Amino acid sequence: MLSRVAENLYWMARYLERAEDTARLVRVSRHLMLDFPGTATLGWSSLISISGADEIFDEYYTERDAANVLTFLCADRRYSGSILGALAAARENLRTTREVMPREVWEEVNRLFLECSEIFSGTIDLRRLDDFLRVVIRGCQALTGMLDGSLSDTPARTFCAVGGYLERADMITRILDVRSANLLPRTPDDLTPFENLQWMSVLKSLSAYQMYRQQVRLRVRGPDVVRFILLNPQFPRALYRCLNNLHRKLYTLPRATLACQRVTELLGMLATEDAASLADSPDRLHAFVDELQLGFSRVHEAIQGTWFAGVDSPAPVVAD
Repeated sequence: MLSRVAENLYWMARYLERAEDTARLVRVSRHLMLDFPGTATLGWSSLISISGADEIFDEYYTERDAANVLTFLCADRRYSGSILGALAAARENLRTTREVMPREVWEEVNRLFLECSEIFSGTIDLRRLDDFLRVVIRGCQALTGMLDGSLSDTPARTFCAVGGYLERADMITRILDVRSANLLPRTPDDLTPFENLQWMSVLKSLSAYQMYRQQVRLRVRGPDVVRFILLNPQFPRALYRCLNNLHRKLYTLPRATLACQRVTELLGMLATEDAASLADSPDRLHAFVDELQLGFSRVHEAIQGTWFAGVDSPAPVVAD
């Protein structure tokens, strides 16, 4: 497989995963705001922090209210991490590599982008927001099913999986870090009356609430949530499961020693950290997530240096 094709498929998968995860996060956050009187500004501002786009947002907007944040995250094409921006980038990366993908996948990506663009074009109509988010999530899920059911087990499928797992792992840690920063008690007695609701928000942002209740069988508590999200080996959106799957996929590729080593280092970090104790300290959790984020960057650099080095035009569409 050409390096250019592999890189385009890698980024296509990352952008599709980013669009779906952002849509899930916005939907859960919007519903959660109804349960938190007087905290709407804090809630919307945290979404910008989760995306890691504070500087870009502040360049274009002066206030972090609901309309501006939702426009930025959903429809602002100037931000490549917005839902429409991510779908456009996924579509463009796939357009140049259609020869290795099932026709149905290209048609679905194209349809999803056009349908979402028709709903929102530059500004947000809050009356249509739920429909927009539902279309994005279902469309991305449909694409995941199409790739799983119609793409042969070739390097093309492997690079799609690698991109998707790495992007998912990145979003898991962002949600856990920022969402929990205003949840964790500063002292053992400093508990807010909304703590359980906020931890439920963390779970629902990752579509993990039902599986948590089935497997943990306890009320929603910070230490149990952190342990489940970081270490559960069965839930598809748990960090340990994502990294395990990522390592398994990378191992099937030639010259994968460095990339596999980088993922193994991340798994070692999870194995040696007391996940439950992180829920007692916002500073420790934030520092641990920062280490994981640096680890993800090292994994990406290993992938890029091993398989994408020297790629010539046309270049993939990559986030700023």
